[in-house]
Amino acid sequence: MENLFIVSPAPHLKGKESVKKLMWGVIFSLLPAGFFAFYFFRFYALKLISVAVGTCVLTEVIFLRLRKGVFPSEPSALLTGILLAFVLPPSFPWWGVVMGGVFSILVGKQIFGGLGDNIFNPALLGRAFLMATFPVLMTSYLEPHTLNALTGATPLGLWKFQHKLTPLFPLALGEVPGSLGETSSFALLGGAVFLLLKRYIDWRIPLSYLGSFLLLTGIFSSLSPKFASPLFHLFSGGLILGAFFMATDPVTSPVTPLGRWIFGVGGGTMAGLIRLFGGYPEGVMFSILFMNALTPLINRGTRPRVLGERR
Repeated sequence: MENLFIVSPAPHLKGKESVKKLMWGVIFSLLPAGFFAFYFFRFYALKLISVAVGTCVLTEVIFLRLRKGVFPSEPSALLTGILLAFVLPPSFPWWGVVMGGVFSILVGKQIFGGLGDNIFNPALLGRAFLMATFPVLMTSYLEPHTLNALTGATPLGLWKFQHKLTPLFPLALGEVPGSLGETSSFALLGGAVFLLLKRYIDWRIPLSYLGSFLLLTGIFSSLSPKFASPLFHLFSGGLILGAFFMATDPVTSPVTPLGRWIFGVGGGTMAGLIRLFGGYPEGVMFSILFMNALTPLINRGTRPRVLGERR
């Protein structure tokens, strides 16, 4: 009777990592991109990030108070606000950011039951809502270092509609018109390396997403120069932000290794097809949201079988 055993559900071995620590790590990895956004767009960057973060956090507080729920200790609403601001044009009006933040938290997260139960990436769902509601505002971009209302076409827009290619160095550095946090590929890659080294994200999803995307664009660019080189596609638009910071969301992506390969290949292929042949120059948002919807099916189809279980 002296050696009693306590029976409890799995897991029995727990690591030092936590949801809270993981999310703070992702926020830390986004700081370089945030710095470059402030350097290029100054007041616009500060306004967008502040309004988006404040709206997301306040919306979650009010909703949980009304439901008499407990406000979580993890900064998921803060992270959603940052990611939402990063995928919006710098000149987007503050009231539109408020609408997007409320939609991201209520429809993208809390309506499903909160963190861990949501199907879609909340920030991308908020962007999709704003894209459908304000298509003109969502496609009006500022030139870097410009503090007035002058707008310029993004590199993808120039390639898609005017058949002009932006040089790779300013494209990778971020001195081009685009959404707030997706222009500087160097800054995003630095944050992605940190996430991979800390194992906060699984390498399978970004590798399969980028690999399938680059393979597809490489095949078509070899057939005709009008499709542009894979490097141009890699550093333009929201490809890197989506592959490392959106598609790897542990809640809305598959949990099995095989499922993550399927998720990445499907998303990268869809993003490439939309860019090359669609009427819209960017397909990252649509591809990730579509694969989010397939995640429950992928998890079910790739679940490891218990020994002796019938298929």
